[in-house]
Amino acid sequence: MALLPQILHSPTSSSFGYNKTSLNPNPRTRTTSPSPTLPQNRTLIPSHRRKSNLLRCSSSSFPEKHHTSGPSQSDDTTELPLFPLPLVLFPGAILPLQIFEFRYRMMMHTLLQTDLRFGVIYSDTATGTADVGCVGEVVKHERLVDDRFFLICKGQERFRVTNLVRTKPYLVAQVTWLEDRPSGDEDEDLESLATEVETYMKDVIRLSNRLNGKPEKEAQDLRRNLFPTPFSFFVGSTFEGAPREQQALLELEETATRLKREKETLRNTLNYLSAASAVKDVFPSS
Repeated sequence: MALLPQILHSPTSSSFGYNKTSLNPNPRTRTTSPSPTLPQNRTLIPSHRRKSNLLRCSSSSFPEKHHTSGPSQSDDTTELPLFPLPLVLFPGAILPLQIFEFRYRMMMHTLLQTDLRFGVIYSDTATGTADVGCVGEVVKHERLVDDRFFLICKGQERFRVTNLVRTKPYLVAQVTWLEDRPSGDEDEDLESLATEVETYMKDVIRLSNRLNGKPEKEAQDLRRNLFPTPFSFFVGSTFEGAPREQQALLELEETATRLKREKETLRNTLNYLSAASAVKDVFPSS
């Protein structure tokens, strides 16, 4: 079955747990292995109509293999508080959050006295909690009279959980940092690949606008002078509505592989939109 995520460039929000706005790129480079559960032929169906979702976080779904207090397997580890959410944060992306659950209010009180960094990690009831996440750094916060917090966070480096230190009052884990490896193909032209992906994105946006009765304006510069790696993260952040696909992209350890996967997804989406556009031309009232 094809995935049905959303390509967005407009804000969306939720009244519980987190509020998510449009995602902006940041020229940092970070990233792990693809999810075997995702379909090979991926299609994005853009949508400009959003619904607010009621979201809750739970530490109980975290893989049991990490429930240990033994020593880490690597010297290059850091303890990091974790915030499981049903979304994927990418390096450079902006994530608004509303914190009101007691354990995460406790976490915020601690963070505000330390380095303002915590791990955002994807979690859902079907697959549990992922091993790979992205650091969210608090860049702006507001504390309300009832001790709730409104935060603006920015995605930083990616990490892999190696050891779960504790689960109460909130998750704390030892993590190792992830960076993209150099491509195994020395002839791989990342700039050309990134340009191809940008072209597909522009075509998808144009056709999507047409199908939604909006002016078919030429999309502006989507790369904004970003290098291929941060651009690949930006592209992944626009695949909203398909968090498992986003998680697979986040986990890839090569920029070229990530861009190729995004190119395939966008090409499938463009084919779908082209067919839908042709049907609309033949049957305008449908």
